[in-house]
Amino acid sequence: MEVENVFIEGVKIIHPKTMKDSRGYFCETYNSARYKAAGIDSVFVQDNESFSMKGVVRGLHWQVAPFSQAKLVRVIKGTVWDVAVDIRKGSPTFGKYFAYTLRADEMTQLYIPRGFAHGFIVLEDNTLFSYKCDNLYNPGAERGLKFDDPAIGIKWPDIGVELTLSEKDKRHPLLKDIEPVSI
Repeated sequence: MEVENVFIEGVKIIHPKTMKDSRGYFCETYNSARYKAAGIDSVFVQDNESFSMKGVVRGLHWQVAPFSQAKLVRVIKGTVWDVAVDIRKGSPTFGKYFAYTLRADEMTQLYIPRGFAHGFIVLEDNTLFSYKCDNLYNPGAERGLKFDDPAIGIKWPDIGVELTLSEKDKRHPLLKDIEPVSI
């Protein structure tokens, strides 16, 4: 596998090695020893999956300590534009975001460490999104950030359809109204 570091410390793009032939393909999507050697030492304890149609926006979400979560995300079918916003207290990149298009046919993954709000927009109908978490879901620790906060300035792609958000995601606060995350 190949691992790329991005301009926000801790966020990584992972390109798993994929073997393709006339039968299809084989890809190792996770190997704790290889990921640890690449600087990802999270111990994942929960897998989640979502199925969505084009135009669905999920996020931006995180959990507060002691239930913070690092995530290893990928698309199994379809395409998403994935976003991680740095909300770490004292971080030089606080309020900055990194976005990356995850396509099932490329099998690329994104590692998002603790201290980030995470979300995505679905770019194709019938998209299947999967992610590992290094801490269990705790509804009392869940927090959210408004996906279109002008202070962050996320340039969500114009995909030609009306965006669909959950009622909860529509009510998230602005960056200026959240408490930065201590790691």
